[in-house]
Amino acid sequence: MPVNASVFDIIGPVMVGPSSSHTAGACKIANTARKIVDEGFNEVDFYLHGSFAKTYKGHGTNRALVGGVLGFEPEDDRIINAFSYADEAGIKYKFIETDLGEVHPNTVRMVFKYPGDHEDVDVQGTSIGGGAMVINRIMGQPIEYYAKRPTLFMGYGEQKGVIAFVSNILYDNGYNIHTMKTIKDGDSVMLVCELDEPLTDEALETIKNGKDFDFIKYIG
Repeated sequence: MPVNASVFDIIGPVMVGPSSSHTAGACKIANTARKIVDEGFNEVDFYLHGSFAKTYKGHGTNRALVGGVLGFEPEDDRIINAFSYADEAGIKYKFIETDLGEVHPNTVRMVFKYPGDHEDVDVQGTSIGGGAMVINRIMGQPIEYYAKRPTLFMGYGEQKGVIAFVSNILYDNGYNIHTMKTIKDGDSVMLVCELDEPLTDEALETIKNGKDFDFIKYIG
């Protein structure tokens, strides 16, 4: 048992479904992705990899994923009827068995689609056991997000001074940065900043307006 084990680590999550990895973890992936993307999506394609692809019907992964994008938590018994709730909300969904490459077998790529000219948004996540999960890609860019702390995601084209700018704003507003990571893919950069306390709307707006971000999202 790990030294800092929590009750969650020892006995697993309270959940609806037969498998913490295939139901609780799947629901958390989709629920977290829903918080990352813009509101207003009306369709989600789920690309299922590995064991997710092989067992998603029998283990209820499909219902858990749909419930997650509707905002349900793993313990919400509405997950059982997630398809009906999605139909009522006007959200379409598809499950596509695929090979996502050299990734964990419990991995799903979700493509959120919107009416009009809004660009599709894709988020990839992995269920890592015991109901825990990690978001490992946003719009094709690799990240590592476990949804345990208030986190700010910032995507931008290569430019000078972004890290210093964000750090100074947070320092000036009395925030402690728990972790800050940059992931580069060519000229594209994803900056992921975990905080020890929630970010105020004022501080968030200051950051949003201070640099030329292609993508910025805060999850408290």
